Amino acid sequence: MEGNRHEERRDSISPPRLAFSRLGEGDFHARLAATHGVAAVLFSAPHCGACRAWKRLLPEALAGIADALYEVDVSEATGVARYYGIFHLPTIYLYRVGRFHAELQCTAKVESVREAVPSLLRAAAQEEP
Repeated sequence: MEGNRHEERRDSISPPRLAFSRLGEGDFHARLAATHGVAAVLFSAPHCGACRAWKRLLPEALAGIADALYEVDVSEATGVARYYGIFHLPTIYLYRVGRFHAELQCTAKVESVREAVPSLLRAAAQEEP
């Protein structure tokens, strides 16, 4: 019984862990436009080892900062990848209230992401690529 109370207390204090939702050709723009708050979009491919590392890292790194995490498999959503000119993987874009805000470029460490993202969000929105 005591262990359960401890779990409840810890869960109510720590931010909820985010999970990735997949975006594809047909729903990319509509789902992002309907997303309130901050969203991170990871452009990735199954063969990309760095993409897998970022996918493991981002839920923890963005807990309490982002409201949604999305993944786009560029090998399937080639039109979206072409639209944004995605050439390097992984690429991570931040959106605020459904609109492009900035590209995240930092080392793949929780501390680096937790430092970089709030700074990017405080700055003016960049032009959409």
